[in-house]
Amino acid sequence: MTVGTILRATGRALVAGAILASASMVTIQYARMVHRNVVLARALAATNSDVARLEEERRRRESTIRRLEDPHGAIPEIHDRLHMTLPNEAIIYLKQPNSPRQ
Repeated sequence: MTVGTILRATGRALVAGAILASASMVTIQYARMVHRNVVLARALAATNSDVARLEEERRRRESTIRRLEDPHGAIPEIHDRLHMTLPNEAIIYLKQPNSPRQ
């Protein structure tokens, strides 16, 4: 083997090593980006479900507020919470019968 052949082989090995190192760095960075995207996607899904739950809760509360702003809607609530009635009204409490134990 001549010196020129050895230098060419060494140069090709160095170029191949540099290409391999560059490719491995790109692959590692890509894997990190994919992992981060997966984590962010899960966080986004959790946040979206929280937003949906909170919007539903807000709708229920607004419905309750609208019902309680109307005097006819507030009367049953007054009966239930304060145990108060209008004249000539009565509250009847019902209890479920105790079921026999098996």
